[in-house]
Amino acid sequence: MVYPNPSTSRNGRRGGKRMLKKFLPGTVLFLLIPLISHAQDYAFFKGKVISYIVATKPGGGYDAYARLIGKYMQKYIPGSTVIVKNIPGAGHIIGANETYLAKPDGLTIGTFNTGLIYSQILKQPGIKFDLTRYSWIGKASSDLRVLIVGSKTPYKTIKDLIASKEPVKFAASGVGSSAYNETIMIAEALGANIKVIPGYSGREGEMAILRGEVAGTNGAYTGLVSFIKTGEARVLLQIGAKKHKDLPHVPLASELKVSPKGAALFKLIEAINELGRLTGAPPNVVPNRLAVLREAYKKALNDPGFLKEAQMMALDLDPAFGEDVAKMMKEAVNQPPENVNLLRSLIKFE
Repeated sequence: MVYPNPSTSRNGRRGGKRMLKKFLPGTVLFLLIPLISHAQDYAFFKGKVISYIVATKPGGGYDAYARLIGKYMQKYIPGSTVIVKNIPGAGHIIGANETYLAKPDGLTIGTFNTGLIYSQILKQPGIKFDLTRYSWIGKASSDLRVLIVGSKTPYKTIKDLIASKEPVKFAASGVGSSAYNETIMIAEALGANIKVIPGYSGREGEMAILRGEVAGTNGAYTGLVSFIKTGEARVLLQIGAKKHKDLPHVPLASELKVSPKGAALFKLIEAINELGRLTGAPPNVVPNRLAVLREAYKKALNDPGFLKEAQMMALDLDPAFGEDVAKMMKEAVNQPPENVNLLRSLIKFE
């Protein structure tokens, strides 16, 4: 016996249509729920102010990145207002604490330097944060580090600096900042007689070089490039995976003949500075709101207008996002015992 195919019979077609009519509205609603929910997540930010904390004074590299990123994040969170709030002090610790301890409602984000990785590893007093617990939004670049001196100093090459018998003064921001910690590490790696003078925030280190108070400083190339291009400073050394296109004749730290200890220090600096220009929020931000912030940050850093302005401002970009940054941070903080002991032998928080 041959049974009729319901899909081809008249009754089957009618039944199928009835089922389809019942099925379609439910299916459409089911598919729309995530879209409606996502729209509601964005709606939360409408009419709200997002505070973007910068843990240094206005005018430096962190400030420049934050103001540009904030401008374009605002574009991708309709109805919101992103305001940059500068909270300097204690080598970025005060601003980082403020970000970490803020209400996790998605209305506070912050940026601070990677020197705080060293500070956490070494348990620096005053820290109220755990870098592995921030709600990471992204990072904008990998910070090539450069060692610079004033163009009027007698140091023409890195060999001249190493050969100095007199202590060579280098400006740094607060104790615990990248510039402070890494200048100590660089001095040890090179065997150079460098004396670190903390307390210079934002552009103050550059002004100190011009006044002759210090001979040089260490920092991210993107933060120092405008000063270098004035001709008032020369670059003696760069620390990174590869040479910057602007610095083809400046030696990389990896090209120098140094001790195994020195090589380990340079490698550690290079690894940590992969996490350049971080942006994070307090721990336990409402997940859907964190997703909005991450999405807006990613769209901002890929916006053609943003890319054009970043190029005009000589801001290098090497972004990473969300959980990828969280994973990188955990790896950076969880250093092997030999690296921790090496850092403890060099860096003292007095």
